[in-house]
Amino acid sequence: MTVHPLLAEALHAHGGLERWRQFGTLSATIVTGGEFWAMKDIVQDSDPRRSTVDLRREWASLNPYGNPDWTSVFTADHIAIKDADGVVVAERLDPRAAFAGHDMTTPWDLLHRAYFNGYALWTYFNAPFILVDGDFAIEEIAAIETDGETWRGLRAMFPERIATHSRAQDFYFGTDGLLRRHDYHVDVAGGFAGAHLLFDYVDVEGIMLPTRRRAYQRNEDLSVRLDPLMVSIDLSDFRFG
Repeated sequence: MTVHPLLAEALHAHGGLERWRQFGTLSATIVTGGEFWAMKDIVQDSDPRRSTVDLRREWASLNPYGNPDWTSVFTADHIAIKDADGVVVAERLDPRAAFAGHDMTTPWDLLHRAYFNGYALWTYFNAPFILVDGDFAIEEIAAIETDGETWRGLRAMFPERIATHSRAQDFYFGTDGLLRRHDYHVDVAGGFAGAHLLFDYVDVEGIMLPTRRRAYQRNEDLSVRLDPLMVSIDLSDFRFG
């Protein structure tokens, strides 16, 4: 399999594909904030939660979710909320269809948000390693200048099998090869353009992972609209399984 040279550099900087493939799951404690949730009529607290994703198939869970004893369980075509005994509290088949006609301020219910959380965190935790899958189309795009540093970019066309923000997503890598910015359109919220910045990497069992993520709206000239801060995610206690 031929890997784009820039992607090959990025994979090496993040710890290497061979090392990544030794693991099956990745979990982390997350604390979430930002203005986006109020736009969706959701009250966001600052309580820590445990997010776990599968590294070989599209699956994710978040605990607690909506209730101290509940857990959300996501796959591309199903979202469920389960209690401590594994009993389904609520579920939705074909969850993407439930976002039809939504814009940035359309209110969400618990299942809307659980689906969004699931696909977003699965994508974030698995990038950039998922980009080597054979059904992704990868091309280099124009670099951007940020604080005097040049960040080289790749555009990835995600396959239909993956639930994610949008089919086309852009990944920008710093001079050290680490992912610094991830751009996409949030199709489930009217398709607004987002720019997602990554900071403060740590080495976890040989894999480099960011501990701070900040998502903003993106302007037409690709600049980042720093106000409002749409979503913040602080991550700690990473564990591979």
